[in-house]
Amino acid sequence: MEVDHYENLPVASILLPKALRAPIDVIYNVVRTADDIADEGDWSPVERHTRLADFRAGLDAVADGRPAPVHPQLFARLAEVVAQYTLPMQPFYDLVSAFDQDIDASRYADWPQLLDYCRRSANPVGHLMLHLFDAATPDNLADADSICTALQLINFWQDVAIDWQKGRIYMPQTDLERFGVTEAHIAQGVTDDAWRALMAHEVAYARAMIVRGAPLALRIPGRFGLELCGIVHGALRILEQIEKTNYDVFRHRPALGGFDWCVVGVRSLAMWLSRRVGVRAPSIEGSA
Repeated sequence: MEVDHYENLPVASILLPKALRAPIDVIYNVVRTADDIADEGDWSPVERHTRLADFRAGLDAVADGRPAPVHPQLFARLAEVVAQYTLPMQPFYDLVSAFDQDIDASRYADWPQLLDYCRRSANPVGHLMLHLFDAATPDNLADADSICTALQLINFWQDVAIDWQKGRIYMPQTDLERFGVTEAHIAQGVTDDAWRALMAHEVAYARAMIVRGAPLALRIPGRFGLELCGIVHGALRILEQIEKTNYDVFRHRPALGGFDWCVVGVRSLAMWLSRRVGVRAPSIEGSA
């Protein structure tokens, strides 16, 4: 299971209402296009920033109700979805802001910095989905933020080695210092006691956060609520996989196989039928 912030848009899920599959596909393509500008191809950082500025101009055009100067067909489709579902534009601007940051930022000093990045890189997806379902209440938005941020963090813990190859470390520098982990640990794939202690802390933080937001799945009616149960338990299963490798994400990148999907399915159905999250996690207050 991939838990990347935009890959979790359930574009083709059979659990989605048929009427929402097309608008979700449009949102996915908008987000994907912006992310690819920041992270794919052979453009220089200056060119990437310029292209994302052009992308923002496209969002401005949608907000103002006029034709977009770039990606005209993509933004025309987005304008239709925004108008039909009264979607807020701020989540799109937040996502582009995070993608813009990714061009230059390669380290995060502390948890406030990292969580602010997640607020813009991951949480907007949950906000847009809730608006599509006409379920963007304060409680739902807060729980969606917990789930989306947790998914982003789990993706970071899952992809430490991959991100290192891109020159990035998403773990807060304060945590590395706290547990005595250096960048050499990551460069050389060292999984000593210091590394395992650090990863145990990061895994516990992400687990507590996703469990905190899990009640959202029980408030969303219909099949999409069941899908959210699956997202919660799929993410939790990835954390279990990290623990099973004794936190060696360098040589054993966590991924879900056939048996894991069966476990996720059973746990998700049990959560949905019992109307209980069924998972406990320690408080994360003050642990970041």
